[in-house]
Amino acid sequence: MLNLPCGIYVNTNFDLYVADYYNNRVQLFQSGEINGITVVGAESLTTTITLNGPTGIVLDGDNYLYIVDFNYNRIVGSGSNGFRCLVGCSGSSGSASNQLLYPATLSFDSYGNMYVTDYGNSRIQKFILST
Repeated sequence: MLNLPCGIYVNTNFDLYVADYYNNRVQLFQSGEINGITVVGAESLTTTITLNGPTGIVLDGDNYLYIVDFNYNRIVGSGSNGFRCLVGCSGSSGSASNQLLYPATLSFDSYGNMYVTDYGNSRIQKFILST
């Protein structure tokens, strides 16, 4: 049962990913299915990462997940070695260029740069792709 679904993402297979805020998880509803699978967070079948109020989710071209973790004031992403913190990793919120205060959504441009709505700081943060 979802509890305050906030963000959604639909991939090319029409699978639906849902940021399930109050359940602190990301649910995957595969195309044609009515029951979801917890892929990240609370009640996940595999140990992943703890979430606290996910509000946004995006998949990249390699099917890696990027999640806005609202109450932990960070952005986390998956990769070949599991999940890692990408932005807001200090454990404290703030207004410095490497900090967030209640981030809400994220998006990528065609160059791979990430944009985050930083709700608590009333700004949009741009994070340039590091290669």
